[in-house]
Amino acid sequence: MGKRILVATDGSTEATEALRFAASEWPDAELTALHVINPADSATGAEGGFPGAADQWYDSAKQRGDRVLTEATAAVDREVETRLEVGRPTGTILAVAGGEKPVGEADAAGEPFDHVVLASQGRTGLSRVLLGSVAEGVVRRAEVPVTVVR
Repeated sequence: MGKRILVATDGSTEATEALRFAASEWPDAELTALHVINPADSATGAEGGFPGAADQWYDSAKQRGDRVLTEATAAVDREVETRLEVGRPTGTILAVAGGEKPVGEADAAGEPFDHVVLASQGRTGLSRVLLGSVAEGVVRRAEVPVTVVR
């Protein structure tokens, strides 16, 4: 089996560059682009707002995630698998990289990835600081090699 590369993407230009880097650096590898929906980004939360607010937030976040993955994969001229997960970004990236089952999917365990690629920082403002900490957390805790693209 060939090398499997997991590339985390958040919709930022930097994350798209990380995917381009992975595609050029490992031309024969199987690439998977991962976008993580972070429940902490919900402005309403499950308890607040109006009935159905959490469902509306999730539907909106899923649509955005699907769009992020479509745009990211369109930036490279090769086949790229996509994966959309819900959870805290650092832990979710590490779990997916390790081949762990997503929450609530009993039969979805996969093979571990051989390498993780992500941008050093993503979006701007406060999110940029948080995403920098995501990259740091992945680097510190990953059991596979990690490439951080600047």
